[in-house]
Amino acid sequence: MPQHRFAAGAQIQREDDVGPIETVAAGERVPACPGGAAGWRRPLAALLLAGLLTPTAWSQAAPQTLERGNGPEPSTLDAHRCPEVACANILRDLYEGLVAEDAGGRLIPGIADRWELGADGRTWTFRLREGLRWSNGEALDAMQVVASFRRAFAPATAAPFAAHFDALANAPAVQRGELPAEALGVAAPDARTVVFTLTRSADLPRLLTLPIAYPLHLPSLAAHGNRHTRPGNLVSNGAYTLVDWLPQSQVTLERNPHFREAAPIPRVRFHVTEDAASELKRYEAGGLHITETVPPQPLASLQARFGGQLRIAPYLGTFWFGYNLTKPPFRDAKALREALSLAIDRDILTRHVTGLGEVPAYGVVPPAIAGYAAATLPWDPSRRDQAAREARARQLYAQAGYSEANPLEVEIRYNTSTPHRRLALAVAAMWREVLGVRVRLRNEEWKVFVGTRRARAITQVFRGGWIADIDDPRNFLASFRRGDGSNWSGVDLPEFEALLARADAAPTLEERARLLRAAEARLLAEHALIPVYHYTSKHLVRPEVGGFEANPLDRHPSRFLTLGDVPR
Repeated sequence: MPQHRFAAGAQIQREDDVGPIETVAAGERVPACPGGAAGWRRPLAALLLAGLLTPTAWSQAAPQTLERGNGPEPSTLDAHRCPEVACANILRDLYEGLVAEDAGGRLIPGIADRWELGADGRTWTFRLREGLRWSNGEALDAMQVVASFRRAFAPATAAPFAAHFDALANAPAVQRGELPAEALGVAAPDARTVVFTLTRSADLPRLLTLPIAYPLHLPSLAAHGNRHTRPGNLVSNGAYTLVDWLPQSQVTLERNPHFREAAPIPRVRFHVTEDAASELKRYEAGGLHITETVPPQPLASLQARFGGQLRIAPYLGTFWFGYNLTKPPFRDAKALREALSLAIDRDILTRHVTGLGEVPAYGVVPPAIAGYAAATLPWDPSRRDQAAREARARQLYAQAGYSEANPLEVEIRYNTSTPHRRLALAVAAMWREVLGVRVRLRNEEWKVFVGTRRARAITQVFRGGWIADIDDPRNFLASFRRGDGSNWSGVDLPEFEALLARADAAPTLEERARLLRAAEARLLAEHALIPVYHYTSKHLVRPEVGGFEANPLDRHPSRFLTLGDVPR
C-alpha cells in the first residue's frame, strides 16, 4: 500500500492534552492508508487491544439506566446557546419544543398538538396542549413560549443557530440589537396559541425541533444566571430532568414526573466519550448500551465481531477542513488553497482511514439531500484522476510561491478524537508527499477547540464539518455567510450571499434549488474549504435496546427507546 516518506528534517507532530505523544520524524514512513502499515502500528495496536477484551454480559433483570456514549463534553445545557451535537442529544431528552420528532425522525406534535399555515403562506399558528407543566410542576403557557423566543434572539444570548430563523419577521434585526425583542415575529394571542409571522416561505415546523426553539424556564434563568443549567437549578419540560452533571465524565437524567407520558426507561446517563477506541472498550466491557460512534476499523472485521449490533446508515453530514481566510498564509491565496485540496486522495481516506461507508466529498451539501442536485468541485473523479489532480496541485503550489526550498509550514487543529487524529495524520502525510508541506498537528479538548476555531486568531487549517439540522441544502450553505456565528473561516463572498438571498425569494422550489446550487458552486470555486467526505452514522447498540431506528439526522430521543423489562 502507498506510503509517505518524510524528507530529512521534516516533522509531523501530534499532541494530546498531556503533551506530545507521537512524532513522525525525518525519513520515517507514514502510510496513506493505515490498515496494516508499520507507521500506524501504535494506534492500530490500541484498537486491536479493544478487540481482545471479553464482553461482560448485561444483566437482563430489570435494568434501570440506559448508558449512552455521547462524544465530547457538552459545551452547555443552555438550549439557546447549544452549538453542537453533544449538547443537542441531551437537550432533546430534557426539553420539548412546539414540534418534536419520533424515533424515525418524523415530525410529531410536541407541546403543540396541532398547527396550520395561513393562506398567505407566511403565518403559522400553533395550538398548545392542555395541562402543560414544567418539571417543577408549574404551568407552561403560550406567553412563556413567546418570552423564551425573545430571549433566544436577544443580542446578549448570542445564539449560534439563530441564523436558521432568518425568515422569522425581524429576527436578524432583533439579534443585532436594532429592534426591541417585542418586534420579533412571534406572538401569543391567548394562553394556548402561538403565532409566527415569516418574511418568506420556510419549513417552520422542522425548524422548531431545534434546541434554539425550546422553551426555557426564565424564572430559573433570572434566579441563577449562567448556573441555571446546573443540577438542582435547571427546570425543563421534556421527558427527563437533569439530576447530575460530572464535568468531563457524565450527565445523568431521570424521568420528568410532570411529562404527559412516562418514558419507558427511568434513567439515562450520557457519558463523555471523546476517544472512540476507549468508547469501544467500554462498550465491550459492558459499560455502554449505545456508542456515539465506532473507531476506524475494517468494516468486515466489525461486522464479524458485532453482527446486528453494528448500525451504519446514511447521515446528512459533511466533513471538511477549513482555512482561516482572515490571515496569511490563506488570505488572498486561492491557488494555495486549491493545491492543498487537490493533493488529498479522498478515495484512500474513505476506504482505508474512515472505512465505514463514508463517501468522498467534492462539495458541501451531501448527495442524499432531498430534491437537490449538489454542486461539486470542477475536478471530481468523473473529470480528473488523482494523478492528474496531484500534478495540477504541484503547479498551483509553485504558482503560490512555495517549493522544496521554501515549503509551506502549517498547522492542522482538531478536537480530541481518534478518527480526527487518524484523518489529520493521513492528510498531513499526503501534503508532505505530494507538495513537500511541513505540517504540525494539534488537538484540543472540545470546548477549547470550539473557542479557538471561532476566534480565528491562531487557527490555520482546522477540522470543520456540518451535520444537518434539517433536510435542506440551505442549512449547509448559510453558515458561510459573512457574520454568521458558524462561519469559522471568515468567508466573505458577496456573490455567494446574493445567490442565497435570491434563493430565499424564489417563487418555486425548483428555482430555489437551482439558485442554491449556484451558490454552492460559487463557494467551491473559491476553494474556501476542503470537502473530504460525507458522513455515515455508526453506532453499536446492544440487543436489549429496543426502538433504535436509523434516520438521516441520526437523532434518537431516549423516550422512544426501551431497555429489557424496565418497570413502568
